[in-house]
Amino acid sequence: MKTLKYSRQRESIKACLMGRRDHPTADHVYLSIRQQYPNISLGTVYRNLNLLVELGDVRKLSFGCGPDRFDADLTPHYHFVCRQCGAIADLPMKTSSRLNLEAQQFCEGVIDSHLTYFYGLCKDCMSDRITKEP
Repeated sequence: MKTLKYSRQRESIKACLMGRRDHPTADHVYLSIRQQYPNISLGTVYRNLNLLVELGDVRKLSFGCGPDRFDADLTPHYHFVCRQCGAIADLPMKTSSRLNLEAQQFCEGVIDSHLTYFYGLCKDCMSDRITKEP
């Protein structure tokens, strides 16, 4: 395996993600990192984020619409995605290993984990909807 050269920029990107709970896009990470590294390019941020994903240091979240998001919390956990504003939040609940066992009945391979996203409207979008209704 090739040895990976140390990069202050990559470490800063990782530290930036570890300090956030908002599941930022690459563009948001770029805007944060530019404060410390004004000459960093968006391409460098994308390459380093993808490398961190490959190394298993960061998780890439794809929700089917909109840009990918990134999460440095690698512990098993679920996410809530607001269909209206796109906000993403961690759900502070235990993950279900039973779900792996139930799904295993329908799979010829071996299931060892799962990702689950819950979709709906966040509290802010719900209150906006209520105040806008006649």
